[in-house]
Amino acid sequence: MLDSDLAIIYGVKTSRLNEQVKRNIERFPEDFCFQITGKELSDLMSQNAISRFGHGGRRKLPHVFTEHGALMAANVLKSKRAMEMSVFVVRAFIRLREMALSYRELAEKLKEIETTVGLHDQQIQAIINAIKELMNPPEKPKRQ
Repeated sequence: MLDSDLAIIYGVKTSRLNEQVKRNIERFPEDFCFQITGKELSDLMSQNAISRFGHGGRRKLPHVFTEHGALMAANVLKSKRAMEMSVFVVRAFIRLREMALSYRELAEKLKEIETTVGLHDQQIQAIINAIKELMNPPEKPKRQ
């Protein structure tokens, strides 16, 4: 989740959020929060119509927060709104995890069905070949 999105959720300015992250950097290891690269920012800008970098928009690369980082941000902000919204953030990430698991299970089932259908295709083809053999007129015995 981008720092600007998280700041909106927590009811603070993005600069305030990033200030608290910087002041409490030991609480934000790389698997909690990191800055995106210039290339990633460029990709985001082209996909989401974000204002041009440095021209009335952002002047620094955005921070990105994982679910654990989003929760830690609520703890360092210490505002009532941040604490209330952290519950909603937790629930959102739980729902995302559940959806990801259901997609994984669905993919496994689909693979299982494909394998079964593949076996059935071979069996059906063998049955069709056997029926074709039976439909051919019997060969007349040759006289000797």
